[in-house]
Amino acid sequence: MPPADLHRLIAPRSIALVGAGAWTDAVAAGNAAIGYSGALWRVHPTRASSAATTYYRSIADLPGIPDAAFIAVPNHEAPGVAGALAARAAGGFVCFSAGFSETGTESGLGLTRELEESAGDLPYFGPNCYGFVNFFDRVAMMPDQIVGPPVERGVALICQSGTIALTLMFNQRSVPLGCLFTVGNQTRLAVEDLIEILCDDARVSAFGLYLEGIKDPERFARAAALARAAGKPIAVIKSGRTAAAARTAHSHTGALAGADVVFEAFCRQAGIARCDTLSTLCETLKLFHLGGPLAGRKVLVMGASGGDMAMTADVSRDMELDFAPLPPARAAALRELLTDRVTIANPFDIHTYLWFDPPALKRVFGEVLRSGYDAAGFMLDSPPEGAADAAAYDAVIDVFIDAARGAPSRAALIASLPETISPRVRKRCLDGGVIPLQGQREALEALSLAGSVGTAWSGTAGVQLRRPAPSASSTAIRSLGEHEGKAALAEFGVRIPKGRRVPAHAAAAAALELGFPVVLKATGPHLTHKTEMGGVVLNVRTEADARNAAERLAKLSDTLLVEEMFTDGVAEVLIGVIVDAQFGQVLVLGAGGVLTEMLSDSVSLLPPWTHASVDAALKRLTIYKLLAGFRGKPAADVAALIGTILGVARYAAENASALVEIDVNPVIVRPAGLGAVAVDTMIRLQQIP
Repeated sequence: MPPADLHRLIAPRSIALVGAGAWTDAVAAGNAAIGYSGALWRVHPTRASSAATTYYRSIADLPGIPDAAFIAVPNHEAPGVAGALAARAAGGFVCFSAGFSETGTESGLGLTRELEESAGDLPYFGPNCYGFVNFFDRVAMMPDQIVGPPVERGVALICQSGTIALTLMFNQRSVPLGCLFTVGNQTRLAVEDLIEILCDDARVSAFGLYLEGIKDPERFARAAALARAAGKPIAVIKSGRTAAAARTAHSHTGALAGADVVFEAFCRQAGIARCDTLSTLCETLKLFHLGGPLAGRKVLVMGASGGDMAMTADVSRDMELDFAPLPPARAAALRELLTDRVTIANPFDIHTYLWFDPPALKRVFGEVLRSGYDAAGFMLDSPPEGAADAAAYDAVIDVFIDAARGAPSRAALIASLPETISPRVRKRCLDGGVIPLQGQREALEALSLAGSVGTAWSGTAGVQLRRPAPSASSTAIRSLGEHEGKAALAEFGVRIPKGRRVPAHAAAAAALELGFPVVLKATGPHLTHKTEMGGVVLNVRTEADARNAAERLAKLSDTLLVEEMFTDGVAEVLIGVIVDAQFGQVLVLGAGGVLTEMLSDSVSLLPPWTHASVDAALKRLTIYKLLAGFRGKPAADVAALIGTILGVARYAAENASALVEIDVNPVIVRPAGLGAVAVDTMIRLQQIP
């Protein structure tokens, strides 16, 4: 758990800067620049004092107890400094020194343990940490140049990279920055600690995160839920989407990147905006700061250029934005204002006929902003400040800001290029309640992400991780035979084919008893991939065919599985459950059968697994078109498929302590009313002593 009171460390009235001259000098300069008003003490064993600065030889020599300390000493000396701070009951420290657990070496791990022990109960950032800046309380504990105005309310940035933290601090996107933390190796204070603590700070409007790994997934999930409950949305960049990024992240802070597809699923369910770039992170945070998440993804974008609107449609083609048409009554009112010379559409080219008629233009904006959209954007790029006369642009922007006051839709001014909306205009927008978004793609991505968060907040129960208890010792893994696995799932309501498990010589008789057509399969733990090994014979329609198939399969297995065959399937679906190293059980749904590897069409879902969440997940699959009835084909029994999925989910929950993997592939989904059948199953379990 985080310390009960971190206030002394992050808003200190006294600071001790310990160690190396250049780095601690930079921290001192940063505090001067930001306007820190508390006591600042310097500690160095040999550095000479001057008229301006007194150097104390040790922590014990300080004239008072420091609320916060910045440690920049050789790594082997850091534990001793931490111990001295603990002895004086300091408020905590930043350990800038590196060469600890991030090295992965025995000596580095040993130094980390020594630091932990020496610090006692003191909260601290790091080691291998660049520090923090608190713009709310005007404190700089970072050895670099500090830029940013004081704010009364703003976003909290938490980063696992000092360089990226600096980049975000240096942004020219008018992100209202309240505080900026780097966490280094997260030995004592981790990202989730800061989220929990800052949720109670009314000055914090939203969280922006740069992650390379998560220290404690369960606590991270709880922190995200706390932020959601506090109405403080989270936007995150997490590296590790590629193998190369994951390796780099691990070497940087020793962080475990984890499975990216699972983290993506976690963000979607928890209502966290997963961003790909720093630009999109900044734009999303501005949106969050000025009003929180959007209620949904229904948006309208308008502008005075057909080219801009065509670009909007193209750029957003891979986003989940809903460019719904204007309601008929609003469209009629706009047509009356703009005449038949303007096509009423979305995206909406309003032309410039009313450009110099502010009252009429305000009515156009007003109609759009009251048309039921979650957000309405006005795209306009202004000329460079001081290089041209921007009066006409300013006038139109003022009309838009005026029209947005009290409107039910969130209003955004969108610039195609980041630099074509000046700081002066951005401030005017923010002061007027309009979100200034810079860069067409990142603006549209921010709108989509803000809508996804709002949708998740209103429609899901969040995430409930289901992680097995860690095993005290390595355990053997056993695979249930197909017949055994199907029988196990059938107890949880999963429909399986009628079948017989018989010696090879009895297969033909079993087929005759079941009724043709049938499927014959070789069985055994060595036949995990039966199809690739020639261990499956489909569409066996006569006793003679069954006898011939059994003779061939007997070369692979003495025992065969004979099952009824279904020929009326609308679609084949994969249902799987994996156990992620960080987030625990994950339900995987996708295209099944021969299409599994060909289409790579799948979605992942963390608990809780409900009828609504499973139904929504299925609708994200490409093959859902088949399930819904494609090109005149019959619709599938989706209700039965959902029941099958929930049956597999119940089995997974009941066997959470032992489950390693479930792979039900395929489930044949028959026409509506005829059900869904799990025709192949693989279950792997730990053999727990």
